[in-house]
Amino acid sequence: MAAANGDGGFIVMGVSVRLAREGRPFVAGFAAAAAALWLLSPWLGAVGAVLAAWCFWFFRDPDRTTPLREGLAIAPADGVVQSIGDARPPPELDMGTAPVLRIAVFMNVFDCHVNRLPHDGRIGRLAYTPGRFVNASLDKASEENERQAIRLDLPGGGAMGVVQIAGLVARRIVCRLEEGWEVRAGERFGLIRFGSRVDLYLPPGAAPLVVVGQRSVAGETVLAELASDEKPRRGEVR
Repeated sequence: MAAANGDGGFIVMGVSVRLAREGRPFVAGFAAAAAALWLLSPWLGAVGAVLAAWCFWFFRDPDRTTPLREGLAIAPADGVVQSIGDARPPPELDMGTAPVLRIAVFMNVFDCHVNRLPHDGRIGRLAYTPGRFVNASLDKASEENERQAIRLDLPGGGAMGVVQIAGLVARRIVCRLEEGWEVRAGERFGLIRFGSRVDLYLPPGAAPLVVVGQRSVAGETVLAELASDEKPRRGEVR
């Protein structure tokens, strides 16, 4: 059973679950549709209830415990680390043309889609680019898909790029930031509906601390160390 708890979330089986505010109308709509379908047929109502539960799960917004040590790049998204390698930052972020370390995280339709900031800093630039909606798991999605690019200017100099990329099903990128804002690692800054990808462009000298195929948790998983001599890690499925 679920009931509103008064802070934008719900109590589900005794556990408080917060919803992203952008998702509340969708959850209410799915729930209303499920109730209407139940009046027509219990079978249709059951299907509607499953879809409403999925919508609720998609827009969940749990609290996260963010590591606070300086020099850590924290995951901006839940999902699977899709690729790790050098790539040129999007030109709209004015981060130069030299390739830098890029870590891409792919979110499927069952992942939490609330995005979080990877480091303390100042929002130096925001740039929205309209585009296509090809599968976000494809590498060309970084250049061809609709995206919202964010340049995070770091306190000690240098910058990170965070790029929200729409996917095959995604049709809406939400970014709540404004240029000039001072922000902290782990803070919520937006989301993408439904199924998408977030690319993180790191400053020179950064070393990845994850491997392709590893799952990341937004606001908690350390994706990279900004200044490290550590060699890239390897992993295998066991």
